[in-house]
Amino acid sequence: MFGALELGLIYAAMALGVYLTFKVLNFPDLTVDGSFTTGGATAASLIIAGVNPFLATAAAIGAGLIAGFITGLLHTKGGIDGLLAGILTMIGLWSINLRIMGKANLPLLREETVFTPLRENMWLGTWVSIVILILFTLVLKFTIDWFLTTDLGLAIQATGNNREMIRSLGVNTDNTTMLTLALSNGFVALCGALVAQYQGFSDISMGIGLILVGLASVILGQAVFGSRNIFMASLGALLGSVIYRLIIFLALRAGLDTNDMKLTTALLVVLALLLPRWGILKRIPSLRGRGNKAPAAVPSGTTDMKDPAEITEVPSVGSETTKG
Repeated sequence: MFGALELGLIYAAMALGVYLTFKVLNFPDLTVDGSFTTGGATAASLIIAGVNPFLATAAAIGAGLIAGFITGLLHTKGGIDGLLAGILTMIGLWSINLRIMGKANLPLLREETVFTPLRENMWLGTWVSIVILILFTLVLKFTIDWFLTTDLGLAIQATGNNREMIRSLGVNTDNTTMLTLALSNGFVALCGALVAQYQGFSDISMGIGLILVGLASVILGQAVFGSRNIFMASLGALLGSVIYRLIIFLALRAGLDTNDMKLTTALLVVLALLLPRWGILKRIPSLRGRGNKAPAAVPSGTTDMKDPAEITEVPSVGSETTKG
């Protein structure tokens, strides 16, 4: 149980990254499968080379930022469909990850990682590690909450909700798109780096199908906790990751074959999408008064968006200027 909770909290970083692209930017980013492995590969390679594990984790975040930026560049400047741009980057990262690691698998069992102090003090698998990871994920959550309420964050939300409208106000939507994709994959790479250090190895196939896990976490969380505003939407993504891991844990304890995990994840996503429409979850307080669709002028996941007509100054996020 403790292991499932720890993994759920670690994977919350990935769920928050998926939330940024799929819910805030409204962009179907499949780069996640590749950037997750990139984070693990970068951190593992640097740790084996003797680099401080915290610096190696920071480098992994940087690698994820670059991966997301490339996807955004292909989409905005190259004119490639967003779904295809993510697939192309994901495929390219497979070879890059192999280059980074030098082989398909890198063991970290004898290396010092960010989890070494917890292991040495025998805190892993206890409430101590759970509390530490909760504090870590809350820092990530509140950072995203704060960022999305800034002028730049509002511009990103508007880009996902009504690209043409916010472009008419002078915002360079290409830049907001590339920035959001970079940030999202930075969170995903951070998760990959932490997972590699937690499980003791980095593997070339560790990111396969991860986008489905991210979607399951976000959709499950928001189906249960709602998405009335930024705070609840990001909290739903975070808790959805924990719920998903607990469901998988209970399914395995019940005797489910590990080969059926992907099918189980797919079914969870389907149920999370269908149950609210069937009315089964309408008794949950967070879902009362919430329709199936968000208001047209408000980005998905928030009601704090300013009225475009009231925006007199938009942050300098591109080469275009805002008319007051």
